[in-house]
Amino acid sequence: MDETDKKIIKTLKDDSRAGYAEIGNQISLSEGAVRKRIKTLTDDNIIRKFTIKVNVNEGAEAITLLTVNPAYPTQEVTKHIQTIPNVETIYEVTGEYDIIVVISGINVVEVNECIEKIRRVEGITKTNTMIVLRNI
Repeated sequence: MDETDKKIIKTLKDDSRAGYAEIGNQISLSEGAVRKRIKTLTDDNIIRKFTIKVNVNEGAEAITLLTVNPAYPTQEVTKHIQTIPNVETIYEVTGEYDIIVVISGINVVEVNECIEKIRRVEGITKTNTMIVLRNI
């Protein structure tokens, strides 16, 4: 990944709806070159998904910290969590907790339903959830 790829990724992070031509104009590349680079970034799993981030004022977001039973492989637990609707991002981390999950939904009820599904995943022994009050 070079500097041009990083510029493309930054542009998409700022506006995931930006078109190939628009991105090309911003970074001085042709539409075709941008299209090819994005395809390569996607094929190489550098760009994993395109998504919409809803403002907390318009929806709800939570961060859930999870502890995994050492008898269960953390990667397997993570794979299962990935299939749950409303899970936005998953981090495997070191420290007191093993996994951090970012959840978003249309409202707190939808976020809570997701948290309840996560709590039922085999291997999870403890959860600590924080509702996001404001994005800055």
